[in-house]
Amino acid sequence: MKLRGEQLEGTLKRSLASIWLVSGDEPLLTDEAAALIRAAARARGYGERQSWQAETGFNWREWLAGFDSLSLFSSQRLVELRLPTGKPGVEGGKTLEAWAANPPAETILLITAPRLDKATLSTKWATAIERAGILLQTAPPPIEQLPDWIGERLARHNLKADRDTLAWLAARVEGNLLAAHQEIEKLSLLAPPGQITLEAVRAAVADVARYDVSDLSDAFLKGDAARFCRVLDGLRNEGEALVLILTVLGNEIRTLYRIHAGLSQGRRMHDLMQAARVWDSRQGLVERALKRAGPNKLAWAMRALSRLDRAAKGLLREDAWDELKQLGLVLMNRASVQSTAATFL
Repeated sequence: MKLRGEQLEGTLKRSLASIWLVSGDEPLLTDEAAALIRAAARARGYGERQSWQAETGFNWREWLAGFDSLSLFSSQRLVELRLPTGKPGVEGGKTLEAWAANPPAETILLITAPRLDKATLSTKWATAIERAGILLQTAPPPIEQLPDWIGERLARHNLKADRDTLAWLAARVEGNLLAAHQEIEKLSLLAPPGQITLEAVRAAVADVARYDVSDLSDAFLKGDAARFCRVLDGLRNEGEALVLILTVLGNEIRTLYRIHAGLSQGRRMHDLMQAARVWDSRQGLVERALKRAGPNKLAWAMRALSRLDRAAKGLLREDAWDELKQLGLVLMNRASVQSTAATFL
């Protein structure tokens, strides 16, 4: 059975599965989900807890054999298994399949892992766990829903904030849910229950925004120029390597260029997306980015990328950060080629 993160609490109130696979890229959300499952297990009498981490050299056979006998002091146990890479390997996969087919008595297995890709979710071991237990995929809220996410978390501490305050908080912690959680906890200690003002929040909250290069790609494909500029400036201030940023964003632009070239040759959009390995969840973003950019701007951008690469490596005197920002704005229809072309020629 598959579940979304927001369905977990309701499910646990009704029943407790014997096998859980919790995955996601946001540690705060996976940790919270695991904590809820642990609490539900304790409430149902699972008093013993064992933790394992399946790293290189992990002895799967010995691990499975260790569950042949129950503890002398507890008849029910919670077994936690961490998969740091999300891939148990051949032996591990077979072991997990065997567990799912015949789970040890009076035992709950809780597996935690990073976000599992489509190929991993289709493996025999993952599908066996989904059939025998619950597969829970956690996901951070979309950036536009982050204020609501923060508001719901504040409400747990009997705190309320207006839309402007929530938007300000979201901007401060953008891209870092753990930091948002920490600031909410801080506010719960500093502010009395009830309405909190923007002034009070400004005084209590530090600027903890942290950005990832993937945030830049996301803003670019969505055509969110304001966030694109904010993330790019944040990466620059955090000392991120421009060559890495240019590689990631350049790959997005080259993908758009190749797909458009394929369309002009009469190929199907679906086939081109598959060939470019564009995930299903991102195909809509890519299609809209294609329409915004158009063939002429994409051809111009391909030439500009070559010059930007040289500038990023110090071979030209131009400010490559500013040029990259202008390139993104042109492709998002927020600047014209004519107003920026001189810097790329």
